[in-house]
Amino acid sequence: MCGRYTLSATPQEIMDEFGLVEPPFSDTRPRYNIAPTQEVLAIVGARDGLKSGMLRWGLIPSWASDPKIGNKMINARAETLPEKPAFRDLIASRPCLVIADGFYEWKRDGKQKTPMRIRLRSGRPFAMAGLWDRWLPPGGGPPIH
Repeated sequence: MCGRYTLSATPQEIMDEFGLVEPPFSDTRPRYNIAPTQEVLAIVGARDGLKSGMLRWGLIPSWASDPKIGNKMINARAETLPEKPAFRDLIASRPCLVIADGFYEWKRDGKQKTPMRIRLRSGRPFAMAGLWDRWLPPGGGPPIH
């Protein structure tokens, strides 16, 4: 996954693309600079089919003592997933699809970097593979997904 991405598709476009029965979110404002630690739209498997919801971008493993570890765990390499303790158990148990309609790569020109938005020619939303976990604060409080 990248370091920044966009989601400007409507709930209906997302429902159509991914076969969702219920609208995935109520806030329909376009988001053109989704960054790590923000809430992101994701689809997970549930007992009764696919379920969408908001997850925090930045994996906090359930066994972590400090949620700040999630600030650094924003991307994973497919070739090393089975080796990393934070990821290996989640591959089978907690995969998700992170919904986007564009992402940024940076073009360098000397010292200047220019963001280049990459999207499907059709403009349709797409999914990026993700993993999620549920973290409970040691002192109590609401879980972070």
